[in-house]
Amino acid sequence: MTQPTVLILPGLGNSGTEHWQSWLQNRIPGARRVDQDEWDHPVPADWVARLESVVAATPGRVVLVAHSSACVMVAHWAAVGQRSGTVNKIVGALLVGPSDVESPERAPPAVHGFAPVPTDPLPFTTMVVGSDDDPYCSTERACAFAVLWGADFINAGAVGHINVASGFGPWPLGETLVKELMALAN
Repeated sequence: MTQPTVLILPGLGNSGTEHWQSWLQNRIPGARRVDQDEWDHPVPADWVARLESVVAATPGRVVLVAHSSACVMVAHWAAVGQRSGTVNKIVGALLVGPSDVESPERAPPAVHGFAPVPTDPLPFTTMVVGSDDDPYCSTERACAFAVLWGADFINAGAVGHINVASGFGPWPLGETLVKELMALAN
């Protein structure tokens, strides 16, 4: 069976060259980043539409790898993908360090447009990875998102936002989780 395509979905501001998503993109053959027109002032409908068009144009099965505000964007996209049928291409999703877009104390105003957080279960295998000291989302909220979305929750410990600022360039655990999702296509 053909290996699924891994789509990298950065959050607000994109993921720089030192970020674990960029590292992962370079390690997994055929992995591609879904580029957005506006990284710093996202328009949620535009982000969702871009993901829909990329998934639709990608041959074969797909694994989504989202970080931060892109985690909630994936949850919004799932409804669009169910209507179009593109959601059937998704093998699974790894949602890392979701931002609590409903919290003015935690999330930057630029991502509040992703509120409200979708509450429907995601129609594909999903893993949510949260942190005990993520400034953008409490562990309890990240776990609650996982419950709402029908996902497995992985508490990565006290590791911040799981980004470059908290020491995540290479992230072997993330690579292992993505490969577990990729194996579901077989």
